[in-house]
Amino acid sequence: MAQLKEWLHTHADQLDQSATLAENVLPALAGDDLLRTGVPQEHGGAGGDVRDAIHAIATVAEQSVTAAFVFWGQRCFIEFMLQSPNRALAERRLPDLLAGKQAGASGLSNAMKFLSGIEQLQITATRQDGGLLLDGGLAWVTNLRKAGFVAAAAVAPNDGAPPAIVAFDSRWAGVQRSDDLDLIALRGSNTASVKLAQVHVPAADIISDNATAWLPQVRPAFLGMQCGLSIGLARASLAQAAHISAGSRNQLTPRISALQETLETTVATLLAGVHDGRFQTQAPAMFRLRIQLAELLQQALTLELQAMGGRAYLNAEQQGFARRWRESAFIPIVTPSLTQLQAALQQFDSQQLSSQQAAQA
Repeated sequence: MAQLKEWLHTHADQLDQSATLAENVLPALAGDDLLRTGVPQEHGGAGGDVRDAIHAIATVAEQSVTAAFVFWGQRCFIEFMLQSPNRALAERRLPDLLAGKQAGASGLSNAMKFLSGIEQLQITATRQDGGLLLDGGLAWVTNLRKAGFVAAAAVAPNDGAPPAIVAFDSRWAGVQRSDDLDLIALRGSNTASVKLAQVHVPAADIISDNATAWLPQVRPAFLGMQCGLSIGLARASLAQAAHISAGSRNQLTPRISALQETLETTVATLLAGVHDGRFQTQAPAMFRLRIQLAELLQQALTLELQAMGGRAYLNAEQQGFARRWRESAFIPIVTPSLTQLQAALQQFDSQQLSSQQAAQA
């Protein structure tokens, strides 16, 4: 991974502020075989499980959250293939996804909000020729490579059947990718919106015909790998703060060390929960970890800022701080956002309280 780290270190600011290298990110990740991380060997992967993918995404995020965001999108789509009951679809798509020849976009942010009762599905579906005819759109999706992509989406059939998860290809009629969103950071992530107008998805490209049952199964991997962005960025910020503070008189070293310890304890809890399957039925516990990691990241950036002092406002003294500050602003709003997670937790707590009161009555 040394060559990739060097490339990311050299181009991290450019990836953050420009789209000029956007098409190079996925090949760079694939060239280091990172896309195979945590994928069973029998499916063409390097072995391991989702914990290894979280670690790999965090390692990339230490250098560039833009690249890690692309990695997350690609690896999420790969995970959808691994967990899809449609094995023929997985066998058809996985080789090119793992090799980085095909960009995969998760497109399930809307679905995750739907699962938590936060938002209605944005794509409707009509039965046609054994498949589904889609209309709607996705407002914010990453890894939509201009050279082509395949994306997952949750759709609401108009016949009253359960929501489904489908894979649609950018080459299909009716799929329209917008220009890149005008972001303040992560501009090299191929992030755009997608409109779907009478897009026919054949049955062979349906990932799951029951999203309500399937999404809780895949959500721990989706959120766990998303947490890798916070983990890697927090580690990078704390490492820089520790480096600056070593031998100085700013007295921040004990606070930095304590936060590093808290961070790694939280990471261990996350990895254990993802591995043992508890988060499939205990979503609130995972939501709280996602919120906690975002808060730890903000504390890490504050310590780095305090360690740098006035140098943080000098372009010549940055050493990546301004980029990390911009990148960190994305963490609370990436779907599901902290506000949405907090609302879901409040709803859960309210339901729990109502159940307890009913039991006591």
